Amino acid sequence: LLLSSSWVGYEQASCKGEQFVFEKGEYPRWDSWTNSRRSDSITSLRPIKVVRAPRQPLPTRQTKDSQEHKIVLYENPSFTGKKIEIIDDDVPSFHAHGYQEKVSSVRVQSGTWVGYQYPGYRGYQYLFEKGDYKD
Repeated sequence: LLLSSSWVGYEQASCKGEQFVFEKGEYPRWDSWTNSRRSDSITSLRPIKVVRAPRQPLPTRQTKDSQEHKIVLYENPSFTGKKIEIIDDDVPSFHAHGYQEKVSSVRVQSGTWVGYQYPGYRGYQYLFEKGDYKD
């Protein structure tokens, strides 16, 4: 079963280019959904995949989605170098977690994540769904 309450918009057709993540709510002006200086519109859109196990009850407003979220970030391409593993955590800055390195590859073991170009949830957004991002 596929559920979605969030969407990802793209600056280019066919879901390409800069990404913009939208959760439930209203976005009356472009600067309420991006701080991009190069893009003030979206031209394609798709739901963000949220998958639940067949026997789990549907999440409601009173219950939190019980799926664990786990991501591993690597310093170098092809999952090498220093790494940091994050499980069910909100991380506004890697430095606060003792990780001073750049991120060059990502392995999402479960859940869906949104990464940002700069600390404090600033800059370009990157959507990471379950899978490997080698480079």
